[in-house]
Amino acid sequence: MLSEAESDDYFDNRITKSAFRLELLDLYDVEQETEEFSRFLAGGPFDLAEQQPWLDVLRREEEAGIRRYRVHVVRTPLTPYLRYECEWGYVLNEPAGEEINILDLTEQPEPDGLVDHDFWLIDDQHILRVHYGDAGHYLGMELIDESELPRYRRARDAALAPAEPFGSWWARHPEEWRANRAT
Repeated sequence: MLSEAESDDYFDNRITKSAFRLELLDLYDVEQETEEFSRFLAGGPFDLAEQQPWLDVLRREEEAGIRRYRVHVVRTPLTPYLRYECEWGYVLNEPAGEEINILDLTEQPEPDGLVDHDFWLIDDQHILRVHYGDAGHYLGMELIDESELPRYRRARDAALAPAEPFGSWWARHPEEWRANRAT
């Protein structure tokens, strides 16, 4: 298992064209988000300055021709964490250059070929399986052998084909917006 620093280094040294992410969890326990998530739950204000460094990374990658894209598999109603991720993350990430897609399994069946874990596919050549513990606590990433590339490419394609761009999915689900519901 790679440490967080090793994972970051591996990722940064291999991405030249694309980075695909499959996300399956309803909650990610990310230490850097704890304060912001608590503020979201309490109905507090959004602070763009906290997101700006990440948005700058996304813009630089897009300018360099690097495609960053993801599919998040969800079921509605969303968990509070997923509402937070959509409203305070995806809403900004998409215009900054990340292609975000939602595969809503309450609206359609799970596609064949989907794997049962989160992963990154870097430059369509390098696979990093992401491991999480209880309640979405990040444990680390595992390098997956190249021989598994066909399986992970199929999983990516299986998730992407029925997924909907985040912007249109989010617009169809105003019942999930914080302004329209109690968190």
